[in-house]
Amino acid sequence: MTINLFDDACWASLRPLTFTRPVADLRIGILTIAEKWAKYLNADFGFNTQDYLSIKYAPKLNAKLFVNGAICPDHELLTAVSGLQAGEVLSSGSDVIAYACNESLTYEQAKQQLRPIDYKQNFLKIIYPENIFTHNPAEIRKDFELLTKGRISANISSTNQLLGDDIFFEEGAKAECSVLNSGYGPIYVGKNAEIWEGSLIRGSFALCENSSVKMGAKIYSGTTIGPNSRAGGEINNSVIWGNSAKGHDGYLGNSVLGEWCNIGADTNNSNLKNNYAEVKLYDYDNKAMRNTNLQFCGLVMADHAKSGINTMFNTGSIVGVSANIFGGGLPPNHIPDFSWGGAAGFEHYKLNKMFETTAKVFARKNRLLEDTEKQILTKVFELTAPHRNF
Repeated sequence: MTINLFDDACWASLRPLTFTRPVADLRIGILTIAEKWAKYLNADFGFNTQDYLSIKYAPKLNAKLFVNGAICPDHELLTAVSGLQAGEVLSSGSDVIAYACNESLTYEQAKQQLRPIDYKQNFLKIIYPENIFTHNPAEIRKDFELLTKGRISANISSTNQLLGDDIFFEEGAKAECSVLNSGYGPIYVGKNAEIWEGSLIRGSFALCENSSVKMGAKIYSGTTIGPNSRAGGEINNSVIWGNSAKGHDGYLGNSVLGEWCNIGADTNNSNLKNNYAEVKLYDYDNKAMRNTNLQFCGLVMADHAKSGINTMFNTGSIVGVSANIFGGGLPPNHIPDFSWGGAAGFEHYKLNKMFETTAKVFARKNRLLEDTEKQILTKVFELTAPHRNF
């Protein structure tokens, strides 16, 4: 089977995280949304996304099934989607969940032209950035079952203290002299990942392929560390997508970090307001703050963003693509894409300087900064110009 995962209006409401990717490439739980659908359906996948992203995230031309990239699969939904016949569209209210067609349509066209099938069950749709960490514990559990069912864990060193039975190590995964408590949720350690000595980890927790938890880390439930990343210090209910580093002491809670991010030593974020009020986040459509209806909400940091040592992030901070934050004091709750500075003020982070830094970051992981990446980042720089008022 071949499927394409399409963006709907959630691509806009999930900015800045989606400026550099389709919605289905968001990681929640252990896998990205696209990887979940592919694993469940045993399918190859492509994307129907924004034109400028298609040079990296291309559609599959032979796809006959099209799935909403903001919707996470579950067993009931899979049954309904798998049963779609050509010319049918599965919908719930205003949401197009999936459609089967011999040609690529927009989701609006599918709703208008194809025979409707009404889906009456509940399902999970990722609409805003905070939905990622809010639903991460449940998605870790679902992905853990999907990835480990019928399999036996690799050996786990006897130097560790293991609590509970839901601990799974892939081939090459290692841990020494650490406490792993799966009594509150499963713990998954990916291929060639490593938990260093003295770490305290409470599930649900996922450490993806080739990543590491540094010595003495304290990691709480609902946390995912994506592939090729480093994590240290204190982390609670947060998702780090991959190729990023939060390797030092400091607190990260109820947060999402994109790819190629780096958090300086002793950087902390607040996830609870002093008056215990509901937290607001910057909304790109309205250029204003939006109420999340959450009491706990920390930091949302888009791809390529970085913070210097001792940075302090306010409750409910949005950090845009390629922002670079440093200096004393509390920076504002919204730090625009391609900003350079801190509490004392910001200036534009010039594209050529950003490319120089990014090339060095990629080289550290044996990657080249290719023209496709430059084209996407150049487009994001242009799209985000109205949000840089300095």
